[in-house]
Amino acid sequence: MSSAPHRVAVLVYDGVTLLDVAGPAEVFKEANRFGADYRIVFLSPTGADVTSNLGVRIAVDGAVASEPAADTLLVAGSDRYPRARVPGDLADATRIPAATAGRVASVCTGAFVLAAAGLLDGKRATTHWQVAHQLAAWCPTCRVEADAIYVRDGATYTSAGVTAGIDLALALVEEDHGPDLAREVARALVVYMQRAGDQSQFSAPLQGPPPRSPALRRITDLVTANPRGDHSLGELARHLNVSPRHLTRLFHDELSTTPARYVESIRFDMARALLDQGHTATQAATLAGFPSYESMRRVFARKLSISPAAYQRRFRTTRRPGAG
Repeated sequence: MSSAPHRVAVLVYDGVTLLDVAGPAEVFKEANRFGADYRIVFLSPTGADVTSNLGVRIAVDGAVASEPAADTLLVAGSDRYPRARVPGDLADATRIPAATAGRVASVCTGAFVLAAAGLLDGKRATTHWQVAHQLAAWCPTCRVEADAIYVRDGATYTSAGVTAGIDLALALVEEDHGPDLAREVARALVVYMQRAGDQSQFSAPLQGPPPRSPALRRITDLVTANPRGDHSLGELARHLNVSPRHLTRLFHDELSTTPARYVESIRFDMARALLDQGHTATQAATLAGFPSYESMRRVFARKLSISPAAYQRRFRTTRRPGAG
């Protein structure tokens, strides 16, 4: 380990989302308790203190142009973007430290700031799923992966919304100090063990607006409320007194999927939650409504490229010794 501290510069500005700043900063601070050596500094374009989206004043350590090179430059997001174009002075204030930083990362809509600075041109990236299409439109040479927790492309990292900044910070800590230290940080902060960057940002029922058709909404509500039920195509069609062909057409037209795939996605989400809670893979398969463990394993392999057991080892929450 180098004797020099790893300098993490967090770029803040008026209207910055407070959680995008505090979440990752807390991860780096906590990592210092377990042997890391991060020095966290808050920088603004001019060196003046800024006011967050919640009205909380953030004291800064200096202006980006007057500070030494950062090992990690972290650009927080704001709900102002993409409602408005990123100002030129903010884009410039990002471009200057990025030129000398060891790695550059953004949280949530901070990706729009990176894009405005030209730092995402020709790269893979992500942001909050609700505005991913806008990032793709504003940065046409960037390949936006709307359903990822975080994305790394070389020395550039982008993350999704809200708590994904914590996942990204844990990934950076693991990159610097290995999985054991990152796991200790996650335990201390009582958060999920680091989620894989390509994990979905949201669960199946939230991947789009609810069905317009009251009949189809009855079916999706039925499946969501009881994933273990008999949700074969014939049974679901009988529930609405329609033909299987008509029900399949409804799913295709409104949800761009099939009834079987929808049921599978709901069961997959429930199985992940059960694994997170400490159930065995076999128990999770049964409680989530999968016909067998093997059928659940195939779904995990297709969606996450890992087995249920590997998912549980890596991603479940850490339970306190003696906890029930």
